[in-house]
Amino acid sequence: MLLQDIRTTVLRDAERPNVWDVVALIIVVGAMVLIVYGGEQTTLPLSALDSPAVSLDPANLPLYALRTTLRMLLAIVCSLVFTFVYAALAAKSRRAEIVLIPLLDILQSVPILGFLTFTVVFFMNLFPGKVLGAELACVFAIFTSQAWNMTFSMYQSMRNVPKDLEEATRSFHLSGWQRFWRLDVPYAMPGLIWNAMMSMSGGWFFVVASEAITVGNTTVTLPGIGSYVALAIQHKDLAAIGAALLTMLLVITAYDQLLFRPIVAWADKFRFEQTASGDPPSSWMLDLFRRTRALRSLSIPFAAINRSFSNLRLNWPKTWSGPVRHAPPSQLVDGLWLAVVILGCAYAGWKTYLYLSTTLAPSDVLSALGYGLITLVRVAVLIALASLIWVPVGVWIGLRPKLAERIQPLAQFLAAFPANLAFPVFVVLIVRYGLDANVWLSPLMILGTQWYILFNVIAGASAFPTDLREAAASLHLTGWRWWFKVVLPGVFPYYITGAITASGGSWNAAIVAEVASWGDTHLTASGLGAYIAGATERGDFPRVVLGIAVMCILVTLFNRLLWRPLYAFGERRLRLG
Repeated sequence: MLLQDIRTTVLRDAERPNVWDVVALIIVVGAMVLIVYGGEQTTLPLSALDSPAVSLDPANLPLYALRTTLRMLLAIVCSLVFTFVYAALAAKSRRAEIVLIPLLDILQSVPILGFLTFTVVFFMNLFPGKVLGAELACVFAIFTSQAWNMTFSMYQSMRNVPKDLEEATRSFHLSGWQRFWRLDVPYAMPGLIWNAMMSMSGGWFFVVASEAITVGNTTVTLPGIGSYVALAIQHKDLAAIGAALLTMLLVITAYDQLLFRPIVAWADKFRFEQTASGDPPSSWMLDLFRRTRALRSLSIPFAAINRSFSNLRLNWPKTWSGPVRHAPPSQLVDGLWLAVVILGCAYAGWKTYLYLSTTLAPSDVLSALGYGLITLVRVAVLIALASLIWVPVGVWIGLRPKLAERIQPLAQFLAAFPANLAFPVFVVLIVRYGLDANVWLSPLMILGTQWYILFNVIAGASAFPTDLREAAASLHLTGWRWWFKVVLPGVFPYYITGAITASGGSWNAAIVAEVASWGDTHLTASGLGAYIAGATERGDFPRVVLGIAVMCILVTLFNRLLWRPLYAFGERRLRLG
């Protein structure tokens, strides 16, 4: 099968590489050299970090940028693997969905500092005396800021596949494995790519906390842009902060041009269309590789292996929900499974209670709950304001592919802007004018997470079928009727995905946003984020656990009572086909 795909004419062309092969080869070899060089740094002994791990000399920024980018790329690869497995289980198995989706709500609400509290020591002990242990702890922390919104996006897409496409898979007698790779993944690709871009930007947003780690008496500082920014804030060095911002802009522009823009242009072929797309996105990097001869010929065996892999006739278990249900679900099995889930949750809650009751009193629980309600009000207000602003903007951008190409790197840079870099402005203004920190530190919570809404709405508008837009134009739907009858229903499932992840990200960002510092000036806003941040800095693990538990409960209830009903409404009433 593979040998048939490698045609003699193609192999003959491979012997005559053109100028585009030379350019592409330089790019590929350069990327491989940078990856190998950055990987060698992880094999150093941990004692190499004992000396000043970070210097504010701008000459070190290229190396710091390389190490930070490699950590984020490794985290995005892990997030992609996690997304495919987790989203497929949640979308295909009704019983798994009962556990996995609430668990995902909880995971996205757990602050990065909450993960670091329990994972730094684990990874350091996994590779004792090596920088690799600290690097893996950092990668895992970045992973926790990237994976959840990608998983929500793919889950939403798999649950909203048009019914006529499902019927086509049945008529072709595709197995469960073939349906996943030929229908589910391609249909989810546009939204997944935009969420992957948002995940990279989200990694930048939390990279300061993941590279400059302080948990109790354990302090780990890894060379990178995040630790550089933390040191610049500590020394009140505005020039260093400006250099870090410029470096971030250059790095984001580079991986936008070399990675994401080619993927966006390539994935345009997966749009659900019944008419030709009017203005498809383009990429000079994708055009460059399409013009090569030798490199394209060398990729033929890999393409053949990929086709063989996706054509395997593997069927999912019969208990998984497919396009057709051949028999009603067993109520006995459902009851037993639900009982197991409830018993597992009760056992986890009981163990948590035993751990907390030894050191904390009921007044501590009430105090943490009160702080949680304050943060809940902040999150609800900020999500509402962000929705009013960014939904119209996202629709406007998403319906114009050429405009989206120009806006894409700028949006990624704004989404990557760490809240820490805004501390000087907010702290100086609050102190100088005597403003209330409880109010004016709140925008820092939405500074990085509002982009989840924008990116998902752009993805929804970009995937909006052209034939539906033409139908609306033929019916002369304009103004408010066009918004409420055509576009908003079309992007609604994508908006809900963005709002869920933005809500969870805002809770996570509260750890950074409710405690701001600039040099020796420290400001604290009342809220659960400040509660957890203070407990983490003191090494007070019982209160860290209590704060995280309260945050998880509030986020889960908020999602169950608001976002999930809206999600079900969109799946039931606003599904294409």
